[in-house]
Amino acid sequence: PTSYRYQFQDDPYLCPRTSTEFKLYSLSQESGRSAAKYFVNSNPKFFTKDFAEPHVPCLMPETVTLCLEELSVEALKERIVLRKVTAAVDLYDQLLQAGIAVSMEMTHDLLDLICLYCDRDPVQDSVSEQRREEKTEEVRRRKGRLRRASDLIKSSWKENNNAERIFNLLPERDTRCYSALIRGMVMHGATAKAFSLYTDLLNNRMTADVHIFNALISAAPDVRDKYNERWDLISELLNQMSQQKVRPNLLTFNSVLKALKRCGSLARSQALQTLSEMKALGIGDCVMSHSLVSLSAASGHGNTDILQEIMSELVGTSFTCQDPDDVLFFSSAMRICLDHKDLELGYKVQSLVEVGENWRLLGDSYQQSIYYGRFFNLLCMMEHIDVVLKWYRQLIPSLYYPNPQGLRDLLQALDTDGRLDLMPSVWRDIRSLGHDNKQDLVEEFLSLMARDRHSPEVQEYFAECALDVKSVFDRDRGRSGLEWSTSSLSHITSLLLRANKIQQAWDMLQVFRSHNRVPHEGLLEDFLSACHSDGGPERAVELLQLSAAFCLSVTPRLAKQTLAEFSLTEEQRAVLSELESAGVSSD
Repeated sequence: PTSYRYQFQDDPYLCPRTSTEFKLYSLSQESGRSAAKYFVNSNPKFFTKDFAEPHVPCLMPETVTLCLEELSVEALKERIVLRKVTAAVDLYDQLLQAGIAVSMEMTHDLLDLICLYCDRDPVQDSVSEQRREEKTEEVRRRKGRLRRASDLIKSSWKENNNAERIFNLLPERDTRCYSALIRGMVMHGATAKAFSLYTDLLNNRMTADVHIFNALISAAPDVRDKYNERWDLISELLNQMSQQKVRPNLLTFNSVLKALKRCGSLARSQALQTLSEMKALGIGDCVMSHSLVSLSAASGHGNTDILQEIMSELVGTSFTCQDPDDVLFFSSAMRICLDHKDLELGYKVQSLVEVGENWRLLGDSYQQSIYYGRFFNLLCMMEHIDVVLKWYRQLIPSLYYPNPQGLRDLLQALDTDGRLDLMPSVWRDIRSLGHDNKQDLVEEFLSLMARDRHSPEVQEYFAECALDVKSVFDRDRGRSGLEWSTSSLSHITSLLLRANKIQQAWDMLQVFRSHNRVPHEGLLEDFLSACHSDGGPERAVELLQLSAAFCLSVTPRLAKQTLAEFSLTEEQRAVLSELESAGVSSD
């Protein structure tokens, strides 16, 4: 489980070490596939022979250009299949003018196409995906969370568009025609008009289908202002489903729950009632709903009863994705566990992820990092450090590339359980994961190492680690976000002094001067004590001269202490006496 993902194992050189590399390599692979697909589809004449046995459709060119130019129903079908909205509408009008009958089934498909794309030609998949990716990244940076592309790319429903025109020209209209228009209106923001068209359907003594009800239920909060009015409208639609003998499906359940998220305090009680009714109808998989979990999160602090009930229903169950929001289920469930610090419930959620191929419902790489980040944060807060480290080794790097906050959580867990001796190994991971240029993380790491004194062996490891941190500062000077601060310089110097590395510590004092940083007085006192233990009066005198250059008030006292404790030459005594008297005269 700790190996790299299968998609990267063809080329060991491209095994990502960081989340940034993971994204780069993943996008590079997908970009290569898209480029190859574009070349094949743009030059089909070079790919006419099918060598694959059995036939592999993705290796052959796709039909993306129109082949039939004559005025026929088959040509209309070709345009619908290729999603040529404008061309399909034009040909449909020509067929009607020529007196050629178009079947009701073909008309259904045409209305579905027009309503889906809001009476305009869809952009090419490659351009669409690029635009969606750019907009998704922009929203993620701005708001810190992922939004679906459908939330970003909106088309407004225009009055008397081709869908409405064709619908009004039909001599006979069935439920399927109404369904196409109502769903299109809801999808593209014309919710009030969708309800008006539904009223027209009822006035014509027709029965709606489940797709119409699902669309209207999801649109109910848009046509009512008050929470109770929204729920009354949803209840009325559900009652009409019962009266018209339309059996609800899973999407009906999810539509009710999504609408309930916009019904304020009514949400929780009605969600439980809805859950009971859907269970009675035998829709068991509906309990795995992102909307239901979101309602659980909004039901109040310390309240996880909805999620507890869901998990008891889902133990050992394997799922397939049936709703676009299903990929948000696990991350939302783990957020509840983290908010309420419920470790036992978090383990239940993780156990469910490990059943069958449920891991596929974690979503894309960004959503997966959110889920595992929350799970790891929960472990660091609530679990023993040995268990935390077990999960740490199991998840990284095959499933989770921790961000700086995840590594900060690990450092806090080590501190809580008194296992700071493991920090050098954590530093190696920080470097391998590419987070050694994060100022806050490096500062906190150094602070924890320098806070307490440890055994000589541990101090030796800490000193070596501190020198490695210093090399990162020196290597990335001017190219990264790392800048020498007084605290980082002081921590590294203290760690070197505790390991009796006097020369390296002295070099750090020169870094103070070169970066216009002033060491604190306690650090100079520690340095003077180290000089006394090392028996170096020359270094002690130089230290006092450096202290005077920094204009530290502690200089006279340290000079007096050095005169009393060190064996000095007359010249050295004269220098220190001058420093001591300079401090007295300034006082």
